[in-house]
Amino acid sequence: MRDYENSDLPEREKMALRFADIILSDPQKLDETFFNRLKEHFTEDQIIDMGMGVGFLHGTQRFVESMGIVPDIYDEGAFCELPFQSRL
Repeated sequence: MRDYENSDLPEREKMALRFADIILSDPQKLDETFFNRLKEHFTEDQIIDMGMGVGFLHGTQRFVESMGIVPDIYDEGAFCELPFQSRL
């Protein structure tokens, strides 16, 4: 992931990205202090939605990878330029 910490993103978006990063890398860091900081920007329902979304999408990707599933239109070695790529 790009260096969002040193970007000009709003603090709210940085907190969401921190939350996702911690869920995926070191869930033990999700302590009371972090949740209190998260609650400065999000409601408890929003935090649950974000956490479930990260977990669902990560789990789906792991399943797809483990089954060797590739999209029907996948072209080995093809480059896909994202429209927002140049801004990052």
